[in-house]
Amino acid sequence: MIQIAVLGYGTVGSGVVEVIDTNHDSIAQKAGDEINIKYVLDLRDFPGDAIQEKIVHDFDVILNDPEIRIVVEVMGGVEPAYTFSKKALLAGKSVCTSNKELVARHGAELMEIAREREINYLFEASCGGGIPIIRPLNSSLTADQIDEITGILNGTTNYILTKMMQEGLDFEEVLKDAQEKGYAERNPEADVEGYDACRKIAILSSLAYGRQVDFEDIYTEGITKITAEDMKYAKVMNKTIKLLALSKNKDGKYYAMVAPHLLGQSDPLYPVNGVFNAIFLHGNMLGDAMFYGSGAGKLPTASAVAGDVVDAARHLKRSIMAFWSREKLELTDIGSAERRFFIRIQGILEKELEKVQKAFGPVEVLQVPELNQEFGCITRAMTEAEYKTKAADFENLLSMIRVR
Repeated sequence: MIQIAVLGYGTVGSGVVEVIDTNHDSIAQKAGDEINIKYVLDLRDFPGDAIQEKIVHDFDVILNDPEIRIVVEVMGGVEPAYTFSKKALLAGKSVCTSNKELVARHGAELMEIAREREINYLFEASCGGGIPIIRPLNSSLTADQIDEITGILNGTTNYILTKMMQEGLDFEEVLKDAQEKGYAERNPEADVEGYDACRKIAILSSLAYGRQVDFEDIYTEGITKITAEDMKYAKVMNKTIKLLALSKNKDGKYYAMVAPHLLGQSDPLYPVNGVFNAIFLHGNMLGDAMFYGSGAGKLPTASAVAGDVVDAARHLKRSIMAFWSREKLELTDIGSAERRFFIRIQGILEKELEKVQKAFGPVEVLQVPELNQEFGCITRAMTEAEYKTKAADFENLLSMIRVR
């Protein structure tokens, strides 16, 4: 029997307990041994809940118990999760986590400790909820050189943008609906400002490129400035708007960003709607591949964590994770990245078009009948820096969205 401990009995922690209890027999068969949850660490007590007999309030109880071979960290945040995870690894216990913030900040260090002790630090659930992506990057795709990762990595923002697109609603209205349905937190900043997706693309990029990508270095825009009017133009163009997290290696130069993009119907990420997530990869040998599924939620995330527990149980004395170096990967400024831009200009087309064309060159003009005091256009391909310089001359620029 393999004894494990769970740190945190919140949404994901209770889900991990449920998954392991519900699928106990099949998990034991796949792990090659019975897995038993001996302790659950939480500040709270849970009277009337069967879990209460396993609740402990002192991490040292877990740390000093030689029977505990695997620790599941689902507390969230950096501290005390970092301290507990590091202590567990130094004590020879494998750690499985869903904590994207911790992995993005300290993943390289914690994997290095695990590797030195021939144990494991596993984090499948940190980047795509229930979508398997870390394991393929770590095993199936190790012969490839990954040169692009692009993903819809946040279910909250994808739900909001999908509903805005389908029902013509404003951001604030849909955000309130998402909060009522439990898809958005009371304080939704981490999701709607793009910070959650930023941490996830930092983890995926670090693993794919083998060096530390600091999430603080990644240019990040959220979705709070996307309007119902933007969605009307997207419909006219037969496109949709998605918050994309992406990183690329082009000729040895790496750049990463999180920002809303306009996607056409031929784009593989176009039909990914609601709370679903998808991750698109390109490898120099593989070509294109995409992973799709539930990007968040109690049981999908818990299932991914439990999958890591099984992996750790099968490899108690062998480190199976490829690891990224703590050496920092310097990102190229996004100013040199080239793309087209959709812009909305306030004013009458006939009066403003000459100025727009003088600044941006030939443009594809777009109009929405009910928006008769403005027009939209798609620029030619240009660098971010060039666009920024030209756009600075327009006081009547209503919005800009990048075109993928």
